[in-house]
Amino acid sequence: MAENLSNSVSPAESTAEPTEFNRSLSLLDSTLIVSGSMIGSGVFIVTADMARNLGSSGWLLMLWVLTGVLTVAAALSYGELAGMMPKAGGQYIYIQRAFGPLTGFVYGWTVFMVIQTGTIAAVAVAFTKYTAVFIPALGPDNVLLALGPVKITLGSLFAISSLVLLTWLNSRGVQSGKFIQNVFTSAKLIALLGLIVIGITIGLSTGLLSNNLTNAWEASTTSATGEVIPLAGMALILAFGTSMIGSLFSADAWNNVTFIAGEIKNPRRNIPLALFFGTLIVTTIYFLANVSYLSLLPLKGLPTATDIVGRGIQFADADRVATAAVETVFGNVAVAIMAVLIMVSTFGCNNGLILAGARLYYAMAKDGLFLKQASHLNENAVPGRALWVQCIWASILCLSGRYGDLLDYCTFASLLFYMVTIAGLFRLRRTEPNTERPYRAFGYPIVPALYIVAALTICAILLYTKTFNTGMGLLIAGLGIPIYYFTKRSQTA
Repeated sequence: MAENLSNSVSPAESTAEPTEFNRSLSLLDSTLIVSGSMIGSGVFIVTADMARNLGSSGWLLMLWVLTGVLTVAAALSYGELAGMMPKAGGQYIYIQRAFGPLTGFVYGWTVFMVIQTGTIAAVAVAFTKYTAVFIPALGPDNVLLALGPVKITLGSLFAISSLVLLTWLNSRGVQSGKFIQNVFTSAKLIALLGLIVIGITIGLSTGLLSNNLTNAWEASTTSATGEVIPLAGMALILAFGTSMIGSLFSADAWNNVTFIAGEIKNPRRNIPLALFFGTLIVTTIYFLANVSYLSLLPLKGLPTATDIVGRGIQFADADRVATAAVETVFGNVAVAIMAVLIMVSTFGCNNGLILAGARLYYAMAKDGLFLKQASHLNENAVPGRALWVQCIWASILCLSGRYGDLLDYCTFASLLFYMVTIAGLFRLRRTEPNTERPYRAFGYPIVPALYIVAALTICAILLYTKTFNTGMGLLIAGLGIPIYYFTKRSQTA
């Protein structure tokens, strides 16, 4: 990554190479990129683990509310930075301007190593998992080659092929990526709204939602064997904070729209608005989806139960809460219905992630902090080489990383840099008081400060309860420091 490769493009080709992005994305396009990048597979799965950890409908819904509040608060804070710096690279540019090139590089390095590519890999794994409903050969047991701890399965190759396809489509121009994003995001938003309306309507008529909300604040944790342990005090705080990694992962990637600022019309206005509308829409849908689950399934269940109602939300088969909920309405066909929905959701999600991520590496390469070849736009005015470098590393992570581990690495690292970026808002208010700010952060300084405090608390809890995986996230970020100095030394040698 640190190596600066020479460019093999001839002088004649260089003159024909586009030097600027095409500003063709509207406010609607940008909002759909925000919401489409956020909605992947998490909301359909993570509620089961959260329900086992908390055993309480009140605390479960409160967790989704807090996730929504934090996400929207961060997005509102980013709006000011986006208005100030409407350039390709987004968050990397903000951090670099506030804290200097070293911190900016460490962020970009971490995005490349785990945040963006790790999320892409995790979503590709989820896409494959649900495709396996129709093609069983894609299941994890179909091992083609075992190389120590790394097992190459037909499923992992399928996940990689989906990344190659999306990368190729996005290399053909932003219009191609925009079309895929708009179609797939619209489809999953409509499907989720349908699930919400059906679920809540049935729940109100059957009384199951009311039953789930009885004793809503009596928290407990339930083991895999069904043992129930009451939670209170510090134990409840730790369980609540640990459970948030699932909801935060489900609500992550909203910042990706800042990476593509160079292709958005009127970015000083449209990026802040897209951040607000996109995060508000998705977090509202997430909350209502969980109300729908509570309307169709009992919260508590038994791991030994043989039917979906007996297993409840806590022990939904393979944690597929949404599938279990829909099955109460549509019967066995629900498995196929939800598999198709999640395939659409994850495919569209990865399109947004792939589209946006390459723009950050392009901005780094322009600063001499990434592969030099990634600093060029192809004939379609997109960073084609950056797209393919991203694809290669995400594909490797598909082979080496498990979904749960990737989730922990990505979410913890994302939280760290969200805090750093919002801290940059305070710093730039002090160091650049006269810089034009088309939009000023809502509730400054209270709302941004509260976000930092809340995110710092969650990170501390995760370091305590998931020490290894979160520690790996810190280690990966820390490795960026010596690599930065190695890169700078190579440039001056």
